[in-house]
Amino acid sequence: MKNFKILLVEDEKQMAMFIEMELNHEGYTVDVAYDGREGLNLSESKEYDLILLDIMIPGLNGIEVCRRIRQSSSVPIIMLTAKSDISDKVLGLDVGANDYLTKPFAIEELFARIRVYERNKSISNNDEIKVKDIVMDNKTHKVKRKGKEIELTKKEYDLLEILLINKNIVLTRDQLIEKIWGYEYEGHTNVVDVFIRYLRIKIDDGFEDKLITTIRGVGYFINGD
Repeated sequence: MKNFKILLVEDEKQMAMFIEMELNHEGYTVDVAYDGREGLNLSESKEYDLILLDIMIPGLNGIEVCRRIRQSSSVPIIMLTAKSDISDKVLGLDVGANDYLTKPFAIEELFARIRVYERNKSISNNDEIKVKDIVMDNKTHKVKRKGKEIELTKKEYDLLEILLINKNIVLTRDQLIEKIWGYEYEGHTNVVDVFIRYLRIKIDDGFEDKLITTIRGVGYFINGD
């Protein structure tokens, strides 16, 4: 059993049962709440590593539940909803949600999103991130490759950190923009390409083993162990 506990707040019982069963099969510990008040009470009385929160739930809707949780907790929250309207996405993120998944979704996509937070939890317990011969020290904000210190700007550091945390997972330009520049960013997506180029010059040029890999038309990932 994984040491990762999830609260699922979902009023559609068949959907809740399916998600709970799949998460249990993957080794996660899951509590289920079928309305907003029950979900809020559980979130306040127990410690969770992640909350999967539907927006359209009785009692308190997901937006209000998220808002109240954020008053006292920074637990990662992924909003689940059948609504695809951009205003719902923005509202959910504005009140503190970390991510957003629109129904219907593939269970594999949900697993992939969860694994990001699972890795983040693991890495947050450590002061260093190591992938192959590159070391990121989160205490000093220094990066070294093969013992050579590499100077990075704040954005370059944040971009490298996201790529290292999600090694071997392709991140799209949109995902990187949301994580580094924020979902409200309205500039061109080629800002990601520009900063990837800056990073390559600093961490790949002069080294035989290239860490940053491009998947044409999709995004980028760090080729890890």
